[in-house]
Amino acid sequence: AAFATSSPEFMVGVTAALAGTPELSLGNILGSNIYNIAFVLGLTLLLGDLHGTRQDLRRDFPMALAVPVLIGLLARDGTLSRLDGALLLVSFLIWVTRVSRQAYRERSAAGGMLGEQRHGHAILFSLVGLGLLFVSARLIVASAHGIAVAWGIDNFVVGAVVVAIGTTIPELMTTLVAKARGHDEIGLGTILGSIIFNGLCIIGTVAILHPIRVHWGEITIALIAGMVTIAAIFPVRQTLIPRWRGATLLAIYAVYLWVILTR
Repeated sequence: AAFATSSPEFMVGVTAALAGTPELSLGNILGSNIYNIAFVLGLTLLLGDLHGTRQDLRRDFPMALAVPVLIGLLARDGTLSRLDGALLLVSFLIWVTRVSRQAYRERSAAGGMLGEQRHGHAILFSLVGLGLLFVSARLIVASAHGIAVAWGIDNFVVGAVVVAIGTTIPELMTTLVAKARGHDEIGLGTILGSIIFNGLCIIGTVAILHPIRVHWGEITIALIAGMVTIAAIFPVRQTLIPRWRGATLLAIYAVYLWVILTR
């Protein structure tokens, strides 16, 4: 679910890199990660407490918290180079390997519960969806760059606010539907997995395609906000995120928007 809902960010990132505006993608990813937790999880928590599995949270929460820290360390020289991108991708592959091993162990149990599944329609819909994503990504990048030029706003800021909100609609809907159906662990897994996928795989891929210039005055706000929002969902009793944190997360997002738009 995390990979699927992050496919808009991936397509926008690749398109922006090929168009020579990778800063738009960096802003999109950092802004999307903040929006995913502060707004999406904040809104979901207003519906009730969130419960995750101990194994998943112990694996994914520290990795999600490490994403903004790692990006900040690699960008301290003012550029996310191709080598930095490769390091991010290697980190992502290590995490994916851990997840894949766990999924392989659970596969037989899932097969027993779900029975035989047909995959033809899913593959067809995926191919059609990817084609539409490619077209929409080109439109999003062209429109966002046009907004930046017309309003005199930096590409990073447009990506961190406007594009981020647009590309995270799949995470919002997935998490709300999962909560409504009583599958909290799917919603949490989608958000944490998206943060890891966005920060390591997408930024890593974009940096390899086109090195990203980093302006510390802009990226610092996003990195700090990212770490604060992730820390704000630290579970109690190892698996529970209480309902009252929803209002806190929404307040954090409001402050973040005010700071980044008025600076």
